[in-house]
Amino acid sequence: MGVLDGKITIITGATSGIGERTAELFVEAGARVVIAGRRREVGEAVAARLGQSASFVRTDVSIEDDMKALVEGTVARFGRLDCLFNNAGSGGPPVSITELDIAKFDALMGVLVRSVAIGMKYAGIAMLKQGSGSIINTSSIGAWRAGGASHTYCAAKAAVSHLTRCVAIELGEHGIRVNSISPGAIVTGIFAKGAGLDADAADRTTQGLMPRFAKAQPIPRAGLPDDIARAALYLASDASSFVNGHDLVVDGGMIAGTRFSQTLAGRREMYAALKAEIEGG
Repeated sequence: MGVLDGKITIITGATSGIGERTAELFVEAGARVVIAGRRREVGEAVAARLGQSASFVRTDVSIEDDMKALVEGTVARFGRLDCLFNNAGSGGPPVSITELDIAKFDALMGVLVRSVAIGMKYAGIAMLKQGSGSIINTSSIGAWRAGGASHTYCAAKAAVSHLTRCVAIELGEHGIRVNSISPGAIVTGIFAKGAGLDADAADRTTQGLMPRFAKAQPIPRAGLPDDIARAALYLASDASSFVNGHDLVVDGGMIAGTRFSQTLAGRREMYAALKAEIEGG
């Protein structure tokens, strides 16, 4: 038996990367998965590959009517909703606050924050009727520290993490858990999309990130979509039945601090420079 046997789940942003791997893992664990995304051809291909336990619904998560139809359609088809994974995302290159394009700011906030609020609204309506459920929102270590991504992205993810906590203390009283996951340097196409590549091309660039991301945190390998998918599986399952209002950081230790070997190397360099100065003086 799988840990999600019989559970009805929705995963947004599931046509690639973290969402796609999570859909695979949820199906393996026994769930029925509704895959949501904007790329119909890609989404239908993913659903077909996963078999009868998966289906695709074309959805723009920043549009309330689309999200409403996604959730209500799922409930109408299966009779319930056990888990919503608000995972759809987008990015962009860092720019100075003095060069901020407000239209792009609003659009990114729509994808990263408004969509999460909309998803929780309609999932909440469905889950309140059944008295149970798990909502998972994708945040980021950008919510914990500045400088790793654009101002807009970091601010949006900080909003997601806190909105998660706000909703968790409401819905938790009714048996509904609300948590977020904050990935670190995970090899996905979002980075290439932020650089301006179209989605299909961006998804093919991920291997080039592996060596760079392997050095980004104390654990000496790149983060993978599977790392986040397994965290989502835990939060979707009954194994996390007492976890609520939590932001689960999955980053290989990145926000814990600088890699110790780098600290030692820097300290030795400083000591050598001080010694040379003293001896030279």
